Amino acid sequence: MAAKKRTYASDPLGPAIEKLMAETGVTYRALAEKSGLSAGYLNHIVHGNRRVPSTQVITRIGKALGVKPDYFREVRVRIIIGKLEETPALVDRLYKRLS
Repeated sequence: MAAKKRTYASDPLGPAIEKLMAETGVTYRALAEKSGLSAGYLNHIVHGNRRVPSTQVITRIGKALGVKPDYFREVRVRIIIGKLEETPALVDRLYKRLS
């Protein structure tokens, strides 16, 4: 069963993974096999018992679940932070707009 077509998850990483697993019928064991990560580690990520993993790990999970890495909010935030670090003037403009 394929996941519903969505561009981006609005939930944090754990719940987003859990929803994709439910939609696709993928178990922790199957996700572990597809991603090359342990089922226990995946369980800890989903339940928030581990820090948010690296973008590379999130990419492996996303690929195993049939979504692009930027489907996950945490990857999008990291991309935004990277762009902000590259353009200090943008930080100032954004800060002025938000304050």
